[in-house]
Amino acid sequence: MTAIIELKDIKKVYCTGAVEVPALKGVSLKIEAGDFVAIMGASGSGKSTLLHILGLLDKPSEGKYHIAGKDTSNLNDNQLAALRNEYLGFVFQSFNLLARFNAHENVLLPVIYATGEKKNISEKAEQLLGKVGLSARMKHKPNELSGGQQQRVAVARSLINDPLVIFADEPTGNLDSKSAMEIIDLLKELNASGITIVMVTHEPDLAEAARRTIRLQDGLVVSDESKHSLKKHPKEDASGMKASHHAPLNFYRAKNYVTEAMRSLYSNKTRTFLSVLGVLIGVAGLIAMLALGTGAREETKKQMSRLGSNLLMVRASHGSRGGVSLEAGATVKLTLDDVQAIRENVSSVQRIVPYASGRGQAVYGSNNANTRVDGTSPDYEFTRNSTPESGRFFTQEEMRSRAKVALIGKTVERALFENQNPLGEFIKINRTDFLVIGVLPAKGSSGWRDEDDKIIIPVNTAMYRLLGQDSINNMDVQIKEGADMDEASDQIKKLLLGMRRMGPDKNDLIDIRNIADIQETISATMNIFSMLLGSIAFISLLVGGIGIMNIMLVSVTERTKEIGLRKSLGANSGDIMFQFMLESIVVCLLGGTMGIILGATTAVMLAVFAGWKTIVSASSVILSFAFSAIIGFIFGTWPAKKAADLSPIEALRYE
Repeated sequence: MTAIIELKDIKKVYCTGAVEVPALKGVSLKIEAGDFVAIMGASGSGKSTLLHILGLLDKPSEGKYHIAGKDTSNLNDNQLAALRNEYLGFVFQSFNLLARFNAHENVLLPVIYATGEKKNISEKAEQLLGKVGLSARMKHKPNELSGGQQQRVAVARSLINDPLVIFADEPTGNLDSKSAMEIIDLLKELNASGITIVMVTHEPDLAEAARRTIRLQDGLVVSDESKHSLKKHPKEDASGMKASHHAPLNFYRAKNYVTEAMRSLYSNKTRTFLSVLGVLIGVAGLIAMLALGTGAREETKKQMSRLGSNLLMVRASHGSRGGVSLEAGATVKLTLDDVQAIRENVSSVQRIVPYASGRGQAVYGSNNANTRVDGTSPDYEFTRNSTPESGRFFTQEEMRSRAKVALIGKTVERALFENQNPLGEFIKINRTDFLVIGVLPAKGSSGWRDEDDKIIIPVNTAMYRLLGQDSINNMDVQIKEGADMDEASDQIKKLLLGMRRMGPDKNDLIDIRNIADIQETISATMNIFSMLLGSIAFISLLVGGIGIMNIMLVSVTERTKEIGLRKSLGANSGDIMFQFMLESIVVCLLGGTMGIILGATTAVMLAVFAGWKTIVSASSVILSFAFSAIIGFIFGTWPAKKAADLSPIEALRYE
């Protein structure tokens, strides 16, 4: 006969703190292929420890263990897991069935970790359940089965991968006498078919079913009795058995992992919902905040572009030095002569737009509006990107002749004309009639100022016919492309002070600002604002990830026995880690997807109801989705690693 199992001086010592507790003190024995061995002994004799070492669930402290001629002491955990899956089967006292799986699915559990796809495996599971008398109960879950029926499912599960050896640990310990005899008869039938059976029991009546009885006492074999001679069995030859590496991940196994992860998440709906909720809020916040920040930035850029490019804003100001105002009267007034002088003497100037501004009461029929009135020049149309939406701009001749013509903004048009065409109509501005010749393009709001709430008229008309002033308020100077803006600014300031016989000490009386600098400052501010919003949302996502990690750690603790069961059925550390990380990533991706939808919806609602400019960009969606996956990966790693590092026997013993 062939010795399928051989132990040589096996010792096992458990360490409890600094105290060493010997469980096995030097066990040597052989088990031949096709044998039915009962291991007996009092509690604490070491029989369960011996069975766990035989089943590759635990490792000896000393000694040699050969299975089918292979020395297991040189095998790593993954190789031991592969051996358990392919050649060993287990029947436990407490059944160890997964509550969320039905009988058929529990039988198929070892197949998940098999070395390759097995054909017709579902039909085989049905046949095995029929063999143990459960054809009509295969769709029932464990809580719907009796103890004896659950143990039959466990027996069918141990057979799914055609094992050479079945290890039964007190298989009838939780059963009534009738169910116990049914299980023993089933084991005898399996042994008769050629499967080697190793059973731990403390009941002499059950040991009578075995061909051989080994008794342990205080960690030593005290008797080894054979009652029946062995006959040659079909599965006696185990020479083909090898300690192979676990098969690499393939589509079949990946599909099983995904299915397992989804079932696990579905079976804990509340926990999964809370995990998803944390990520959902974080991603939704990230999407909404980025949309708000992007929209604000783009709207600011759009408003800045309406001001034109290469512009210098020139205005007179009260002088000050060191925070103290200069003497009374130390002010200047800008005039149209200054405009002409700059045009003639500063070669880098392309256009100049003067402004004479004030408030005016505009009236048409029974409608009226108090609005801003800007007197300016025809160059305003080009420097401020204000080509009329309808009608035309006034001409140089109309400006010189002080013509009473006006262009109105969209807000004024709605207030005065409602749905009526304003072109060719006369309106009164401060009781003076003006002909409406154009409607300005929509500009929107800039802070508290409505850029569409204004009327544009010729500057001479504004100064001498409407506002009654001999100076302008300020001017825009457009510099030629490629010219030095700072140099042009210095030339203009020097020219204006020179015309007034003022020296450089009066520089504070002329204020010149570069639009490009303002645009750059505002753009930088908006970028910081966007980053701030994104950071706040990212912190929310991070908090959601920490929540997932906590929940996954709780899950590992709750499912410790399940992890032990899976490892006993052939799952290696990589399988366990992959499954737990997959669960974490699935939660995050699910939360990420729902968060993207919620975040985009929130952004749209902010735009519709709050009137804020929001833009949901593809990059923000991709970024949020990627972040959710990364969060799942990072925060799922520790719980998954903790689960993967559990010893199978320690996990099975966990209460």
